[in-house]
Amino acid sequence: MTAPTLARIAEHLDSMLDNSIADSPNALNGVQLANRAPIRRIAAAVDFSRRIVDAVIAADANLLLLHHGMFWKGVQPIRGTVYERLRLLIEHDIAVYASHLPLDAHPTVGNNTLLARALELEPSHGFAMHGDVAIGVRGSSDVQTRTLHDRAIAFARKHGGIARATPFDPARRTMHWGICTGAGADADTLREAEALGLDTLIVGEGPHWTAVDADDAGLVIIYAGHYATETLGVCALAAHLSAEFGVPWTFLPAPTGL
Repeated sequence: MTAPTLARIAEHLDSMLDNSIADSPNALNGVQLANRAPIRRIAAAVDFSRRIVDAVIAADANLLLLHHGMFWKGVQPIRGTVYERLRLLIEHDIAVYASHLPLDAHPTVGNNTLLARALELEPSHGFAMHGDVAIGVRGSSDVQTRTLHDRAIAFARKHGGIARATPFDPARRTMHWGICTGAGADADTLREAEALGLDTLIVGEGPHWTAVDADDAGLVIIYAGHYATETLGVCALAAHLSAEFGVPWTFLPAPTGL
């Protein structure tokens, strides 16, 4: 099979992912850095850093798939570490493609759907509305909240993180749950969870006040780690491209502990 060009892969990704979803101005979903050579190996990572750039080079990959792209912190002068990252990518002819909310929301390779299944839950509806788009998922179950928390702990540990939960009775059962990966606990998701009658909210992380307000909302919140909950989508997307185009792929772990 002939190695695909970046343009061919990008066209496929752009048609697969809904890049029309309103996102952070810094997300810049799509191709963030072009290259010239055909794509010989794909590397997937959650975040963009010098550590990741070095790992891409060591893996001999020339397409980097990111969830949090190159410009996540906003506009910065191209000097120091910012310059070195860019210099190394260009010198090694490495392309970069990023997908934030479109990857979170995707029904088959999205972070939220995949996290639900990793926790042995089956999504039935959308959740965490962003305008008229559901970024997260929700569903019904009959499982001990302690069991669900234990699954989240094991999942987070596997991906270099720690899962925590707001206090709950050991006998408590989770009947109606919602998931929003990453920084998923905020005022909007808590209001939506309460309005829908959810009893358990599973997120990556959230501010302290969300844990304080959880009890008043009748919720238990499981914080399974921002990084850990967003490892799934980039891996699934890279695996999909590998099957579609016959290009090998690798995941570049860089846990933050958060």
